[in-house]
Amino acid sequence: MPSYSAPQREFRFVLDEVLRLETHATLPAYAELSPETIRTFLEGSAAICEGEALPLNQRGDIEGCKWKDGEVTTPNGFANAYREFARNGWIGLQFDTQYGGKGLPGILAECFYEMLCSANMAFSGFIDLSEAVFTAIYSHGSQELKDTYLPKLAEGEWTGAMHLTEAHAGSDLGLIRTRAERQADGSYRIFGEKIFITNAEHDLTDNIVNLVVARLPGAPLGSRGLSLFVVPKLLVAGGDAPARRNAVRCISLEQKMGLKAAPTGTYSYDGATGYLVGDEHDGLKPMFVMVNDARLGVAIQGLAIAEVAMQNALAYTGERLQGRPPSHSKAAPDVAVPIIEHPDVRKMLKEMQAFTEAGRGLALWAALQIDISKQHPDNEERRRAASLAALMTPVLKSYFTDKGFKVADLCIQCHGGHGYVRDMGVEQFLRDVRVTRLYEGTNGIQALDLIRRKVVADRGAAINQFIEMVRNGLDKGTRNGETDVLEQGMQAAIKELDTVTQWMVAEGRNPEDHAAGAGDYLDLLGLVAMGWMWLSMANAACTAMAEDHDDHDFYQRKVSTAGFFADRLLPEASLLAKRAMLGSGDLACV
Repeated sequence: MPSYSAPQREFRFVLDEVLRLETHATLPAYAELSPETIRTFLEGSAAICEGEALPLNQRGDIEGCKWKDGEVTTPNGFANAYREFARNGWIGLQFDTQYGGKGLPGILAECFYEMLCSANMAFSGFIDLSEAVFTAIYSHGSQELKDTYLPKLAEGEWTGAMHLTEAHAGSDLGLIRTRAERQADGSYRIFGEKIFITNAEHDLTDNIVNLVVARLPGAPLGSRGLSLFVVPKLLVAGGDAPARRNAVRCISLEQKMGLKAAPTGTYSYDGATGYLVGDEHDGLKPMFVMVNDARLGVAIQGLAIAEVAMQNALAYTGERLQGRPPSHSKAAPDVAVPIIEHPDVRKMLKEMQAFTEAGRGLALWAALQIDISKQHPDNEERRRAASLAALMTPVLKSYFTDKGFKVADLCIQCHGGHGYVRDMGVEQFLRDVRVTRLYEGTNGIQALDLIRRKVVADRGAAINQFIEMVRNGLDKGTRNGETDVLEQGMQAAIKELDTVTQWMVAEGRNPEDHAAGAGDYLDLLGLVAMGWMWLSMANAACTAMAEDHDDHDFYQRKVSTAGFFADRLLPEASLLAKRAMLGSGDLACV
């Protein structure tokens, strides 16, 4: 079985030394957030994720979910493990205490979710999706909906699921045909069918809070005519009246490449009772609250699989004896060495580290921006943080899942033939993480969202804010000689990003050219953001070494990996910039 140990030291480094959470005490949830509190939280998170979720990962993949007569049975142990998480308070971490949540900072919740996804990505979705559903109802639901559903979601007594996709529509929600009909009592009846719906039928909880996108009669065509509805699995009556089954049914499960322990299926609504979230024909607002929450969660999934894949690659390459190093002398004994001594293997491991460690820093920085956007006492600070978070959401979702897939692939490569067979267990990482590049809109759709809604629509205002932030960081960086190459590379990369941004927002630019360069532009922005985070981490590490902190080797590895990123990965910025500005002319015929 693959191993996993939560990287608590890495989390503490980012939270305490890079992001320096103690400087954000003006945020109510951060006021009493000491290093000791953080350490205790991380230790507890690691204990339950490693103890309860990890042992079920490979077993759940082999056993899978079972469907019979519309009901789904999860793999052995899943229901008991879920009850342990709920009983010990690991659900609803950042939810409002008014509805039974723990009220913790979102940044700590993201630490927990990364650990949980690394330990068992399939299991994590039962908790993760509930957060997205809670957020949508909390933001746009009526008080009655909030009082009915939020406490149960926060306590883990019920779970949540999102119902968006239809077979003929895919990611084009404007083509949705599922319809809703108003009823005299204020409820709605839902008719239709959806596919690729995950965790909407299972045996972990009695009730499931489904959020379903549908169209009312006379609604405007396209996505602006959609409405969002709560369609619970069980209809709960008042008082002591028993709950009754709603007319929403799982009619089949998909036979998937990975995530076999997470039930994904086709659902039918035969006059199911639903309750409106927000206003009629205005379902996009609550839906995108839910989707954006889920996008950050998917980004964390890509990062989490990269972490566990890297850990297993490091362990295997340190033990596997094979070959002689290039420096081997013919006069020396003909003895095989651990393959980690081969430069090509070390290069793969370094690339894994370069993404995973900076990716964690960037993900937690994004979570911090979201917390600031909700809690900071200054309106301008809230606006600035919200703008940065919105800009980076499609970038993190796309960049992290692409890189997470690559790291999983490199893990198999490090294992050689043993990585390709099921016994070793690492091929599951690749199968599981592959779907993250499709979730919540494919990565190509994320790139279009970035260009159209986050760059061109505001004439580059948000991205220019990001560029200014990075340049300020370069100007104020610690001059220690250790990071000179990275600083020089970042100066060139940020100039490339600025040039491409100006090209994208130029007056009269052809939208076809935007679309043709969107993917490369997103990767360029992701690469620059990673470089900025590596510079931040390297400077923090240099400061710690100058102050003669303990754990010198830990900090020196940070500086070394920052140098690897500067030498071998950051130069790709010039290629991405060039490709992003090629336009669409050579794509005319396929």
